[in-house]
Amino acid sequence: MQIRKKVWCVLTAAAFISLSARAQKVDFTEYDLPNGLHVILHTDHHAPVVAVSVMYHVGSKNEVAGRTGFAHFFEHLLFEGSDNIKRGQFMKIVSANGGTNNANTTQDRTFYFEVFPSNYLETGLWLESERMMHPVINDIGVKIQDEVVKEERRQSFDNRPYGNFSNVVARDLFAAHPYKNGVIGEMKDIDAAKLDEFKQFFKQYYVPNNAVLTIAGDIDPIKTKALISSYFGPIPGGPAVVYHKIEEAPITKPIIDTFYDANIQIPLILEAYRVPGRNTRDAKVMQMISSILSTGGSSKLYKKMVDEKKDALQVLAFNIGLEDYGMYIVGALPNNNATPAALLKDMNEEIVKLQTDLISQEDYDKLENQMEDNYVNANSRQIGIAESLATGYTFYHKNTNELNEELAVYKSITREDIRDAAKKYLDANQRLELYYLPGKAKAK
Repeated sequence: MQIRKKVWCVLTAAAFISLSARAQKVDFTEYDLPNGLHVILHTDHHAPVVAVSVMYHVGSKNEVAGRTGFAHFFEHLLFEGSDNIKRGQFMKIVSANGGTNNANTTQDRTFYFEVFPSNYLETGLWLESERMMHPVINDIGVKIQDEVVKEERRQSFDNRPYGNFSNVVARDLFAAHPYKNGVIGEMKDIDAAKLDEFKQFFKQYYVPNNAVLTIAGDIDPIKTKALISSYFGPIPGGPAVVYHKIEEAPITKPIIDTFYDANIQIPLILEAYRVPGRNTRDAKVMQMISSILSTGGSSKLYKKMVDEKKDALQVLAFNIGLEDYGMYIVGALPNNNATPAALLKDMNEEIVKLQTDLISQEDYDKLENQMEDNYVNANSRQIGIAESLATGYTFYHKNTNELNEELAVYKSITREDIRDAAKKYLDANQRLELYYLPGKAKAK
């Protein structure tokens, strides 16, 4: 077993090095099976590694009132086993064959994957086809995963310092859209659900025509297509998944909120804005603004608030790009007894500068380099490429090639675009001011 681990580390390192040097262009082929499953293949023989992934276009936004948390719950439930995989054996099969695996859920999609030495490609396809075709969904599995998810909620949210701030932001920015519920949802909704509701949720969303199967790495495309047909072809498609975006009314005056977290000793002062969804050009502009404000020691907020004035221990600015909308968040942890008003003043001064003046050419050149570095790092492993390809198809109007177009979009964004986006979306009358404070949480 120790030898296998050493070999796996060598394979992973080799894959990382080879891909980092060539991540500017990703070749792929794609097609649909008769049951509606979209398949994407990327071939790379530089290292004997293969990533097998399935992205289901279902997340917390597809849930209904009173039954939140279903998508995240299924992230766990679909590891319970299948007609041909006994309970508790899924991950053991992966590790026994020298692989790694995981899954994650967002507001918009659920992503499962395995990474294997390439001679175990068929094992990965078998595992994911079993998950899709006939998973075991019964009271025993629901009860087991109910406890697992409750423990995850305690560790990642309820008992974790600052663990709930993104949930509070979402709750305040969205009045009607399901994004207001967060990803993990309410455990009382899971506890109240009947077994038939879980089965129905699976039948509705975890079907081939609502999924993308992406294989990236050391593969023979012809043999891989034959294996895919064998394992996934027999799975019946389901009814078309129909989703209607819920439109939010514009925010026209500041939202002020306070939240208490017993796990923290230092307040977190935040501003948040509702911005366009991830498949827009402006979402990339907002990502660039994040880098200007808080990436690295030379960023505007860090240099001003941490280095010079020393009124902040840390600063942050980031764009959470979701399918229907985005959430843009700026914040700081106070230092030297700095007041929330002082922190807000500092943050707003830098935002106003972005809205008024063009950033310098030097800052712009540095920003372009940061975007390219981010791109290379995100696609430096086969699983990163697999996820990026599936993301392009799922969220960019079925444009799988968005991966190869992304850098060009960033390079086309001008200093004027940055100024104009800051003026349009970071309006003081369109924001949330959140005071995330030490103390016992209070129900709202």
